[in-house]
Amino acid sequence: MTKAVKQILLLTLLLIAPVSANAEKDDFDSFGELDPGFDDSPVQKEVHHPPWFRLSFLNLKEDLEEAITFRKKGLVLYFSQKHCPYCQAMLDQNFSRYDVERYSRDHFDFVAIDIHGNKSVTDFSGNEVDEKDFADQLNVNFTPTLIFIDADGKVALRLNGYHPPYKFRAALEYVADQHYHDESYSAYLERAGPALSFEEGGLNEADIFLAPPHNLDRSRFKGQRPLALFFEQGDCHACDVLHTRPLQNPDILKQFESFDAVQLDIRAKTLLVTPSGEKTNAQAWAKQLGLYYTPTLLFFDESGKEIIRVDSVVGFYRLQRVLDYINSGAYRRGITLQQYRREKI
Repeated sequence: MTKAVKQILLLTLLLIAPVSANAEKDDFDSFGELDPGFDDSPVQKEVHHPPWFRLSFLNLKEDLEEAITFRKKGLVLYFSQKHCPYCQAMLDQNFSRYDVERYSRDHFDFVAIDIHGNKSVTDFSGNEVDEKDFADQLNVNFTPTLIFIDADGKVALRLNGYHPPYKFRAALEYVADQHYHDESYSAYLERAGPALSFEEGGLNEADIFLAPPHNLDRSRFKGQRPLALFFEQGDCHACDVLHTRPLQNPDILKQFESFDAVQLDIRAKTLLVTPSGEKTNAQAWAKQLGLYYTPTLLFFDESGKEIIRVDSVVGFYRLQRVLDYINSGAYRRGITLQQYRREKI
């Protein structure tokens, strides 16, 4: 079967697969892509993981051993929280589709971990911590975060945040077929799904972006403000949503006044100097950074050290929290986004 035929079959499955009755049809299109009306504020009802997730005592080494015994390819650590709209989207748009659920269950055992939870987790080294501390150790900033663990107990892939079904299915196949041994996830997506790569059309404009050329070097002299980098591409639905919703909000725009904001085309060979002082181009740097999603937002501190990145679907509420975290200067104290949020509660 050729790759083109596989793509057609996959897209057909995604179009005809049933979607949960709880899904907000106005928020997502038939491919599970975010629509401009998506409300990413906390949901009122508690969000629960699917019933077919592993009933785990959170001894991860034992969970992995049992998964391998039953011929699974590995374990997926599913980090969530009770009122997360992106976790709800994961249930309604991804796990509700027969092909995604079946492939997930056939190849992996899923273990749910609450990033604010107090249950004891025994990690792969035998150390015991509670759920929230375990999430902090792994720098889990967004939910859902999925960490794929292979048969050797090593991280094969990490997905931070919500990704639409066709991209999530690609992640499952990338790990199940062990492509991570030979290539990065971004290279796999580019090779396996050229039809999903956009090249035509220009980028969305915004007044917050600095004009090129871009010398972002902060290795010799510190910047006066944090740096916000937008990696985008033309004809990108999620990029359009970002620009027509969050980047039209006055509160968001006010927050960005405290940043040096730069927009880069992820596929262009636009010359630049990185925050670490390296001369390169946008396309090469994106590959070096392992970027696979557009838009990806990367935030760097005044010295050129990466603070946090947003490389999944993002709405107003999530972006506002990230900007508030950075503008507060909390990252200078070495605390994560989630630790900062707990301090504010």
